[in-house]
Amino acid sequence: MQVRELKIPGTFEFSPSVFPDSRGLFVSPFQEHAFVEAVGHGLRIAQTNHSESRRGVIRGVHYAEVPPGQSKYVNCPRGRLLDVMVDIRVGSPTFGVWDTVELSPSAFNSVYVPEGIGHALMALEDDTVTSYLCSEGYNPKAERALNPLSMGIPWPTDVTPLLSPKDEAAPSLDEALATGLLPSYAECMAWYAKLRS
Repeated sequence: MQVRELKIPGTFEFSPSVFPDSRGLFVSPFQEHAFVEAVGHGLRIAQTNHSESRRGVIRGVHYAEVPPGQSKYVNCPRGRLLDVMVDIRVGSPTFGVWDTVELSPSAFNSVYVPEGIGHALMALEDDTVTSYLCSEGYNPKAERALNPLSMGIPWPTDVTPLLSPKDEAAPSLDEALATGLLPSYAECMAWYAKLRS
């Protein structure tokens, strides 16, 4: 398993080895040992999510109140997607920084999005499937969204963005900051320390 830390400390891309033979292939997209070595703690799995999207669909930018927040381990078993992470933790040295990773079933790569980091994705092909391992179950009272077109994220220019009404009406990062809706860097760091202990 190859592991690469991304622009936002604590976010990672995991790329496993693929073993093809005459029958097909074998690959292990999540490997606990490599995950713990990179992140510093195990991944608690409370829920798995599966979404199918047509080309251009953007889901996010989503996040949950911390604590406990919701971390995600995301891969793409069909199609192709652009996965986006944004540091929205107030007080973070990398506040407002975003990073992107293209996920696909040919690379079998995954990304880890820790609690307090905004997450979004765009389907780059029709019938794109996204699979998530989530540390917490869905909690509508703690779920938050930011408008994904308001942050300067470099969405592909040859794809027309398709947003849900909820995401389209969501506040910008600046609006959420002004109204106190964003997670605190200090609270997130305390939560990560608790997970590692």
